[in-house]
Amino acid sequence: MKRLFVICGDQLNPAAQILSDFDPAHDALVMTEALEGASPDKHKTRQHKKRLIMFFAAMRHYRNARRAEGKQVFYYALDDTTENQGAPQNTTEGMLRAAKEFEPDQILVTRTGDWHEQQALTKAAGNRLVLLEDDHFFTTPEDFASFAEGRKKLVLEDFYRPLRRKTGWLMDGKDPVGGQWNFDKDNRKSFGKDGPPLMPARKPFEPDDVTRSVQAMVDRMFPEAPGKSDGFAEPVTPDQAMQALQDFITYRLPDFGTYEDAIATGHVTLYHSRLSAVMNLHLISPQQVCEAALDAYEKGAAPINAVEGFIRQILGWREFVRGLYWHYMPDYAGLNKLDANQEVPEFFWTGETDMACIADALNSVLSEGYAHHIQRLMVLGLFLMQYGANPYAVHEWHMGLYLDAIDWVSLPNVVGMSQFGDGGIMGTKPYAASGAYIDRMSDCCKACPYSPKKADGPEACPVTALYWDFLAQHEQKFRKNPRMAFQLKNLDRKNPEELASIRDTAQALRNKCARGTRI
Repeated sequence: MKRLFVICGDQLNPAAQILSDFDPAHDALVMTEALEGASPDKHKTRQHKKRLIMFFAAMRHYRNARRAEGKQVFYYALDDTTENQGAPQNTTEGMLRAAKEFEPDQILVTRTGDWHEQQALTKAAGNRLVLLEDDHFFTTPEDFASFAEGRKKLVLEDFYRPLRRKTGWLMDGKDPVGGQWNFDKDNRKSFGKDGPPLMPARKPFEPDDVTRSVQAMVDRMFPEAPGKSDGFAEPVTPDQAMQALQDFITYRLPDFGTYEDAIATGHVTLYHSRLSAVMNLHLISPQQVCEAALDAYEKGAAPINAVEGFIRQILGWREFVRGLYWHYMPDYAGLNKLDANQEVPEFFWTGETDMACIADALNSVLSEGYAHHIQRLMVLGLFLMQYGANPYAVHEWHMGLYLDAIDWVSLPNVVGMSQFGDGGIMGTKPYAASGAYIDRMSDCCKACPYSPKKADGPEACPVTALYWDFLAQHEQKFRKNPRMAFQLKNLDRKNPEELASIRDTAQALRNKCARGTRI
């Protein structure tokens, strides 16, 4: 029996279940550098140059390694023009082209990271399809469905704690090590006036010939794409991913927990791991990452608040988000409970703004294809939600600019957690805040022309003005949410004249963004 194995661009684990019984005499792999979604056209998702480089360089290294093992690989490069066919536009077209040549009896597909891609592959493969679950994760969509059955509210802690018990990680019998399940109260420290301490720079990875050829292709084919290809130094092989993991464990994990929410102008990585991209491409497994952190704790090299906080992001949040994605798709993509329909402002693609916190976060995104979770949620996401941007449009922006963005992880985190488009499936309240929060957690405000304490007038912080206007716009909806009571009490203290002035300031900001005027 001849079998064709489909390997998507985010399924680059050489030890994946799908390859466990690969027979070089009868089997072949197919991989496609999908053009769909990579266009810099304004009306499609624009892709960061470093994002394109990372995906395609990692894919080509995977292809070369499998061929070196004696496996046949049908590989369709983005710049391939052999036989005047041009490159396939998506993974499904690549699969069908390889199937036409190879004539397999079966087509093996691992559950993808994109609902729409999964549907297309399933339909095209027809009765030859063999669908496998992705063993890269700790749980399956069926596990999540069982968890969700009969529950009125899906809460991360209810999902996470059984996984801790199942793995035995950070457990003392039936009880959590340290006597508590999380240590969040110890994980909210800012850097203060002195800023972050000196620490070793994140380990860079010098591009080899394969990666440099991808860089040249991206520059040639997408000259107007956001970001720059210069300075690309991301891990694109399993070996490099392991080196990146060890670099994090040694130099940044010990203080990760304490400062995981802190922001410092001009600092991109700080104490974060930046391992989400290599995990999401399957270059390294979440089990390897968690076990390395556990090993550091057991050796006394990292404290419990850092290790538990890090593991909860992977064993807890990452699995919870994926389960929710498959449980609610495809309807989840269209959720917009706040009726937000503004376009994402153009300066989110260029970084050209006078708002210091937004400019700093966007500089990280545009230069590195990365910003840590607080910048994503409580700076960029916060602004866009209070501005009134369409949740799915924010997701498309996120998918275009972040190295680690895959549909399964981006959509719930953006539409649900960040933009509250799902009305509370992901989180119990919208993550709304004024500029005072950003002032407390960062050093951005001291260099900003706007005042975080002012909500109206020319010196008003846009985040603060939009915050109060956001609460006022959705007051009736939020009155039903007990977790919004404190914020609404503060809103009630504002008199009608003040709220009218704030509304005028917020609308003027939206008008400037719509016209492309710098704010």
